[in-house]
Amino acid sequence: MPVSATRTLVLMPVAIALNIALGSTVQQALKLPIYLDSIGTVLTGVLAGPIAGLVTGALTDLLWAYVLPPPLAAPTAGPFAITAAVIGLLAGLWGWLGFFRSRRAAEPRALAAAFGVAAAALIVVGYTFSRAYAGPHALDLAELVFLVVVAGFAVLAAWALFARRDAGAVLALAAGLVTGLVAAVVSAPIAAYVFGGMTGFGGDVLIAAFRAGGDSLYEATLRQGLLSDPLDKMITCLVVFLVLAGMPRRVVVRFPNGERLVEST
Repeated sequence: MPVSATRTLVLMPVAIALNIALGSTVQQALKLPIYLDSIGTVLTGVLAGPIAGLVTGALTDLLWAYVLPPPLAAPTAGPFAITAAVIGLLAGLWGWLGFFRSRRAAEPRALAAAFGVAAAALIVVGYTFSRAYAGPHALDLAELVFLVVVAGFAVLAAWALFARRDAGAVLALAAGLVTGLVAAVVSAPIAAYVFGGMTGFGGDVLIAAFRAGGDSLYEATLRQGLLSDPLDKMITCLVVFLVLAGMPRRVVVRFPNGERLVEST
C-alpha cells in the first residue's frame, strides 16, 4: 500500500473522532446555530482528495447516529450523511485546486478581496446572531460561547488576511462560503421532510423564527441553512487553512494533495 494511502487511512478515524467530539459539544451540549462537525472531514478531503473526504464525512454521521451509544449518539445525524459526504467531496476538490495553499501577497487586489470576504462574514454573523437570539435579554452560556467563537473567527481571519497578507486565506474562506451554500441546499429538504424542521440543534430556533414570520417549512429550513452553513463552513475552512499552514511541509507533501497545498520554493 502506498505511503500516502496509509497516512490517509490513519487520518480518517482521527478526523471522524474530531468531528463527533466538536459536533456533540457545539450542537448537543451548547445548541449553537452552527455545527463545527466537519473540520476533520474538510481536513481529510483537502489533504487526501474527494473520495477520502466523502467517506470521512459520510462515516461520521452514520457512526454518530447508528453506532455510538447514548448520550453520545445523535439520532438525527444519519440522513445528513448525504450532506457530510458532499462537504468532503468539495473539500477534496478545493484541495486539488490548491485553494488551501498559502499565497502571501500585498497587492491591492488581494487586499480588496480580503475586505470583501471580511464584510460578507460580518453581515452573516450579525444577521445569524440577531435571528437566533432575538430580543433584549441577558446573555446565556450558549450565546456567550457563540460570541467567543465568532470573535475568535474574526481575529483569526483578520490576522490571516491583513497581518499575514495571505491571499490563500481569501480562497479558503471563499471555498467555505461556497461549500456552505451547497450544504444548505442539500440539507434543507432533509431537515424539512424527514424531521419536520426539528433536528435538535441550535438552528431549530432560526427555523421556528422563520416559520413564525410566515415561511413554509421548506423555506424556513432553507433560510436557516443559508445562514448557519456558510458561517460554519467559513470558520471550518479557515481553521483547516491555518492548521495546514502550520504543519511541516514534509508532512503535508506525503498526502495525495500535498504538493498542491504548499508554497512553491
